[in-house]
Amino acid sequence: MFDNPSNVLGRLYLPCVLVVGLGVIVLLCTLLGGDQIAVSLTEMLIRLIVVVGLYMFVGNSGILSFGHIAFMGIGAYAAAWATCDPDWKSMMLTGLPLILQEHQYPFLVAVVFACLLAAAVALVFGLIILRLSGIAASISTFAFLVVINSITANWDTVTGGTSSVVNIPTVVGPWTAFVFAAIAILAAALLQTSSIGLMLRASRDDEVAAKASGIGITQLRLIAFVLSALFVGLAGALYAQFLGILTADIFYITLTFVAVTMLVVGGVGSLTGAVVGVVVITAVTETLRAGEAGFHLGSLALALPRGTQEIGLGVIMALVLIFRPSGLTGSREVPLPSGARRAGAAVLAVNAEKPRSVGPR
Repeated sequence: MFDNPSNVLGRLYLPCVLVVGLGVIVLLCTLLGGDQIAVSLTEMLIRLIVVVGLYMFVGNSGILSFGHIAFMGIGAYAAAWATCDPDWKSMMLTGLPLILQEHQYPFLVAVVFACLLAAAVALVFGLIILRLSGIAASISTFAFLVVINSITANWDTVTGGTSSVVNIPTVVGPWTAFVFAAIAILAAALLQTSSIGLMLRASRDDEVAAKASGIGITQLRLIAFVLSALFVGLAGALYAQFLGILTADIFYITLTFVAVTMLVVGGVGSLTGAVVGVVVITAVTETLRAGEAGFHLGSLALALPRGTQEIGLGVIMALVLIFRPSGLTGSREVPLPSGARRAGAAVLAVNAEKPRSVGPR
């Protein structure tokens, strides 16, 4: 009826450690940093939700997706449609349904709408492409990104086209983003330790053996894909209400490259790697960004060339792939303390020795 205590401890230990560690970073940065640090911190937490959402599918299925930023864009536009000023929408976004065009909804309603819309699009798209495997599936996800970007860049009456969607309320700060990041981490941890996650990982490691065991690979991949898109759509909603303005080119190649780099550098095969990758890459990019802005050394003004951030990310990814192919964490999770492992083993031993009734109840 109830989960084994050691099993519950093992499932909750990892997300608790990651959330507490992340909370310490947020607390120190908000106490010691200024407004610029708060902005960078909020952006990092939103990107963390994107990478954790990406990990839900990529880490469990083994299929690298280049299209998840499209779900972020869908979530962002959904939140903008729900929260923009109705007078502005009636003038600029005349193709919206009246239920969106004539009303302005609260933040949480916009978030839920963004999550559901991204998940619904993922369900339709996943039914089409998740019968593919390997590089064919990865290429199809990139094609999906191109299609969504073309739609958002040209559908003037709904997305504003190449113009910007403005007047989006900016209500997301570091602590709001942290709460949603914690939810995403918990969801990813529960997914990977669930029966769905374990069967998906089995299919990732040996697809032929998984099929022979009766595992419905396509259905499991679809579930992970939809859940993954839901959280990436959530990140998009937060991003829209963090920036206050949207353009179609935000959710395209550059952000895709950054998200994939964060996941690969940290370690594709572990939730810990997803979180560590985001923190490390953010620290590097913020340092390079400060270098591009320039600094003074006495009377001498120094600055790194423009584009150093992108070059730095590329170099880091190449070095990690060469010297640490499994990522900085080796695609391993934070281990349980030895005392907790011994306690769990003792509980398992006691349960194994208990007599089991075999008759009818």
